[in-house]
Amino acid sequence: MSTSVSVILLLAINLGLIWLLIAAPIGRRTLQITRTFKASPPRIAALVSPLGREADWHPSILSSERLSAERVRQTFSHPDRRGNPITRMLAVNEAAEAENIACETRVIEDSALDAAFWHHFVERRTLRPVAGGTALTVEQTDRYRGVAFLLYRYIQLRREMKALEQWLETGSGEVRGVLERPVTQAGLAVLSTLLLWPFFGLNARGLLLSTLLTVVIVLHELGHMAAYRAFGHQRVRMIFVPLLGGIAVGGRPYNSRFEVAVCALMGAGMPAFLVPPLIALHDAAGRPTGAILLIFLLILGAFNLLNLLPMHRFDGGQVLRQVFSTRRSLLAASFLVTLAIVWVGWRIGLPVGLLMAGLAVFTALSLIGAGGVKPKAALDPMTAPQRLLAGFGLYAAIVLHGYAIVYACDRLLG
Repeated sequence: MSTSVSVILLLAINLGLIWLLIAAPIGRRTLQITRTFKASPPRIAALVSPLGREADWHPSILSSERLSAERVRQTFSHPDRRGNPITRMLAVNEAAEAENIACETRVIEDSALDAAFWHHFVERRTLRPVAGGTALTVEQTDRYRGVAFLLYRYIQLRREMKALEQWLETGSGEVRGVLERPVTQAGLAVLSTLLLWPFFGLNARGLLLSTLLTVVIVLHELGHMAAYRAFGHQRVRMIFVPLLGGIAVGGRPYNSRFEVAVCALMGAGMPAFLVPPLIALHDAAGRPTGAILLIFLLILGAFNLLNLLPMHRFDGGQVLRQVFSTRRSLLAASFLVTLAIVWVGWRIGLPVGLLMAGLAVFTALSLIGAGGVKPKAALDPMTAPQRLLAGFGLYAAIVLHGYAIVYACDRLLG
């Protein structure tokens, strides 16, 4: 299989996976999980019902205040955009029949998210006595686009059941997920490298290319994480998704448009600082080290330059949407950025037809799941100096990564 066909196939697989994760019309779905605990139904109800006396047992719930027979205000340890604990107002309907207890909960107000986010959400918890304890069934119904958030909620439900079991046994509900552990992420990075290997050829060269691509992905996500830290996020982490790459996750929602722009830009911005020293190192190195450095420069520049395309889901699109406030200026800036990136492709000898086909694929990719989650309040606007800084930062990242590609190709093909 030729390299060009392999790359096209890899892009097609990525496009399909991303569509499945964030845009597939899943519709209204109900998650259900049942666990049996060694305690009576009233004891479990006191813990799992928002109206219960011990509803704040879970480490993520700071307090659960009963306001009336059907209203509860819960405060969570998760911070909002300004670092304050998120609060939610819940409408709770609890009923008991014989020894069975049922509880239905809806979210009517959220301090961090727009009310539309919770419009279709409803949770039902049912308790019934069984031999040896109580069977707890939790059902969560909501409308979904893509399976990513559906999977996230399922994982969270499983963790809550495990935490509840631990609480009943030890009095501590702190449960650390396996997915976030560094060892797990390292394993997923290795798995991703091995899955990418066949696309570059099942030989030593192919393994080198897939390994270098994984390293570039890690550097890109570290740039995002460094920006999150700079803006005061207390907890940041990287989630590796085999074949798709990595995702940097911050510790709270964005607070300002400037924060959105910088956190998006730094994915390509931090690796851009590596371009000058890598070029200097190549000039000082001999074969075969010099050839490996050129390949790394090429992959580094290409991956990050493509991420700077002004598409909705790409880093470049996120930066431009924050910097330019009018539709006309945004369209003009998007055209110029696209033109600059296409010129780099033309400069290294890519056929015009291939460039146009690539742009069509990335445009389709950017349209997937364009909605996003709407916050309750608008983000703080950018000032003129902030727009200037973000704009010149984007320009610098495009120039450095574009030069890395041209420099590497001229020497590899020359």
